[in-house]
Order: sequence, then structure tokens, then C-alpha cells
Amino acid sequence: MINVTKPAQEQVRIYFEGKEMAPIRLFLNSAGCGGPSLAMALDEKKETDAVFTFDDVEYIMDKDLLEKASPVDIDFEGTGFRIESSIKPPEGCSGCGGGTCCS
Repeated sequence: MINVTKPAQEQVRIYFEGKEMAPIRLFLNSAGCGGPSLAMALDEKKETDAVFTFDDVEYIMDKDLLEKASPVDIDFEGTGFRIESSIKPPEGCSGCGGGTCCS
């Protein structure tokens, strides 16, 4: 299940003002030095996606990933979105080398 808070819905609405609506994909981003985490991007629906609609905006996620990550909560705080799920980053840091990403 995907949940989107009212503040997050409002920020998405602001983003789409004057633009064509597109589904928002939640996906596993493994590029960060803190380990895998969920991220959002505009994308097209696929047959393998689960679709959730909030305030006329579609949020899509691969069904297999959703099963592993559920529940997924999207919120907006301060200057950015926060995505929480049952996927937790590994303890400690590896691979960033600079020491600043995990401080």
C-alpha cells in the first residue's frame, strides 16, 4: 500500500500547475552512499505496476517491489519529500569515502 499525506499531495499539485499530469513512479534508488532507498520520478505505467491515486495523481510502483517495501508513506517536510517504507538502509556506511554522507 502507498499512502500520500496531504502536504505531499499539495506539493505535487503545485509542481503540476500548468503542466501535463504524468504518473509518479516510486523506485529503488541504489546510487546513494547510504544504501538503497526509495525515490520518485515521472514515468509511464507498466503492466507490472500497482497504481494508487491521490488527488487525481497516479503513484505507480512495481508490484514485486511494493510487496517488499509496503507500506510506503510519502510526506513533505520543509523543503523536500520524505519516503518511508519497510526497506531500511544498512547499518553504518560503506562506499562514500568522504565521511560526510553518514555523519
